[in-house]
Amino acid sequence: MVSIIIPSRSRLFLQKTVDDILNKAKGEIEVIVVLDGYWPDVPLRDDKRVIVVHHGELRSNFGLRASVNCGVAISKGEYIMKIDDHCAFDEGFDLKMTETCEDNWVVVPRLYSLKDDGWTKDEAGRAPFDCGYVTYPLTAGTLSGKPWTWRNENRTDVLIDDCMLSAGACYLMKRSHWDKLGLLDEKNYGPFPSLENLEVCLKTWLSGGRVVTNKKTWCAHRWGGKGPKNKGWGYSNNQVKKMYENRHAAVNYTNDFWLNNKWPDRKYDFEWLIEKFWPVPGWPDNWKEEIYNNQNA
Repeated sequence: MVSIIIPSRSRLFLQKTVDDILNKAKGEIEVIVVLDGYWPDVPLRDDKRVIVVHHGELRSNFGLRASVNCGVAISKGEYIMKIDDHCAFDEGFDLKMTETCEDNWVVVPRLYSLKDDGWTKDEAGRAPFDCGYVTYPLTAGTLSGKPWTWRNENRTDVLIDDCMLSAGACYLMKRSHWDKLGLLDEKNYGPFPSLENLEVCLKTWLSGGRVVTNKKTWCAHRWGGKGPKNKGWGYSNNQVKKMYENRHAAVNYTNDFWLNNKWPDRKYDFEWLIEKFWPVPGWPDNWKEEIYNNQNA
C-alpha cells in the first residue's frame, strides 16, 4: 500500500487533487488529508480510500511539517508519499514510482506545471523540473534550492536519474526510510514549510541513500499565475512576523547543522555531496575556505 499524505490549508484545489489521485492510481492506496485549521465548505467526496484528519482547532495553523507528520503517524502503507494539495498525476503514477524505489531511496516524479483546463500537465508551460541544486550559502543567505537548468535540459534521456535536490511538491519513500531519518523535524524548523526538500534530500544522500527522479512518470503542480491562486497556508500578520523570526533561526540552524557536519546519523560529510555533483552552479572552487572564513569572521 502507498499512503499518500496531503497537508492542506486551503480547499481551493483539494477536491480536484484527491479525485485525480483516486482516478489515476492503479495499486492499493490510502489518501490521508490533513486539514490545518479549516473545514471545507463542502465535505470531500466519500471514498473508503480517503481519510480526513483535522488537528482539532479552527483558525489555528500547525503548519506543513506537523500536518505531514500527523498523516504519517496514522498511515498504514509500506510506502509514504507526500504531495501538495494542488496537483495532477500520470496514469499509474503510484506503481511506476514504487517499482523503482529501493529501501533507502527517495523517488520523485518529473514535475510539470499544471494546466487548469483538463487538470493535467501543461507541456507548453515552464520547463519540466527534474533536478535542483543546493545553492551556495554566501550568495543565497542559506542553503536552499534552485532548478538545475543544465541537468534538466541535457539529461532528459536518463530515465532514473540522480537528483541532488527535489522541488518538494511530491516525493515517495519506504516507511522504513522515513522512520530511520526521523522526518520531518518540527523542533528546529518550526511549523513552516521552508527547507522541507533540503531536509529530506540531504538526510537521504548523507545517510548513504539516493534521491532519484523517475522520468517515466510525472506530477503536475499548480504554481499560481492566471485565475485563482493557491491560498497557501494563510498565515496571519502575527504568524508571518513569527515566521520570519523562526526562519532566521532555521537558516542559522540549517547552515550550521549541515556545513559543520553536525548530523550524528550521517555516513558522509556535506563535502561529499558537493563533490558527487561537482561542478555545482554558483559554488566556487574554494568554497570550503570561503565558508570557514565567513563563519569565523
